[in-house]
Amino acid sequence: MSTPTVGPPARAPLWRDRTFGTYWVAQSLSAAGDSFAYLAVPLLVLQATGSVAQMGLLTAVAGAASVAAGVFGGVLVDRYDRRTLMIVADLMRLVLYGLVPLVWLAGPQVWLLFVVLPICEAAGMVFQVAAVTAVRNLVDRDRITEANGRLQATYASAAVLGPLLAGVVAARFGPATAIAVNAASFALSAAGLWLIRLRPAPVDAAPVARERPLAEFLAGARFLWGQPVLRALTVLLSVFIFLTYGFVDVLIYHVTRDLGGSEGTVGTVLGLAALGTVAGALLVAPLRRRRGFGATWIGAHAVCGFAVAGVGIATSVPAVTALTAVYLCCLSIGGICSMSLRQEITPDHLLGRVTSAFWSTHYALGPAGAVVLTWAAARFGVAAVTLAAGTGCLLVAVAGLFSPVRRAGAEPAAAPPDVRVSSASGTVGG
Repeated sequence: MSTPTVGPPARAPLWRDRTFGTYWVAQSLSAAGDSFAYLAVPLLVLQATGSVAQMGLLTAVAGAASVAAGVFGGVLVDRYDRRTLMIVADLMRLVLYGLVPLVWLAGPQVWLLFVVLPICEAAGMVFQVAAVTAVRNLVDRDRITEANGRLQATYASAAVLGPLLAGVVAARFGPATAIAVNAASFALSAAGLWLIRLRPAPVDAAPVARERPLAEFLAGARFLWGQPVLRALTVLLSVFIFLTYGFVDVLIYHVTRDLGGSEGTVGTVLGLAALGTVAGALLVAPLRRRRGFGATWIGAHAVCGFAVAGVGIATSVPAVTALTAVYLCCLSIGGICSMSLRQEITPDHLLGRVTSAFWSTHYALGPAGAVVLTWAAARFGVAAVTLAAGTGCLLVAVAGLFSPVRRAGAEPAAAPPDVRVSSASGTVGG
């Protein structure tokens, strides 16, 4: 009588993993809080100054700080404990954002935002790099994609409720109170991280060579620029982000000044439009399986261009909401595609540095773009600016057709000869 074959024991569903579940809940609450600042900070500036150009300048200063932090964020993440870095970043933002509503009790102090927001954005960049790399220390390698999908879908869902609630709070109690809610969310995130322990790096992982921080950052940059697809993505996204970095500021200005909406209206627009982000998170996997990386990424950014162009032309709040939802849906599809690609083809010991090199490089032009976009909106009107920006986004998608991005998924991505990549992660999935 033959002995029946016994398969490997069934694993519990990911949602029953206590460590991942705690991390998941804490970061979802933090993402909901972030959406309060996403809406409240521009409203606070617009309320105090009435200037869309001031909104763009603050966005630019904060973005520049984020880019600067990105240069060394990956080095810190690959060198030090990722959980500790995230907790420190949360506590810094708790204290700094908490100062804003306290100082605002004595009256508007716009200068404080130019101090607080850049520091918080720098801390946020370090946190984001650590959070992306921490997924590998939370779950087994074969569950990374599942974990990423759950996290991104939940973040997107939080982004729906966040602006809606932020709009209500800002309309009823003022934007400064909405920022206080955001500050409290970082306390919840830090508490959740304190309750978990990340897995240690694999024993066979390549150690991080202790060199000067700039030299370590350049190791990630060399890998990034040595991969044809990642190199092309970085160039194309640099242009795309230049064109769209100030989009939310222009959108808020359009809704409040051109369409006569209130703070609550803005919150409703951004909250309902964020359903597009949820849709993008759900659509990206089947789209990439059926169409491949190149077609999915290029198509998403082409549709983004049409949506951006349409927002400024739209003359009703429902039309603006629908077009913004389409934009956020396609932005989500393109972003998740890019993130998954980096995780698939980057060695673990370089992931933090490659992630920070990717972000800091393609966001480098964003601050300048925010200044130009908001200045032009005040000078020439929203319709002309969004039409120009949307046309530029379409040209980015067209350029992708003539780059290695178009073929990604149809053939393996070539790795630099001096970088060790395992066979399991050395190809670009379709």
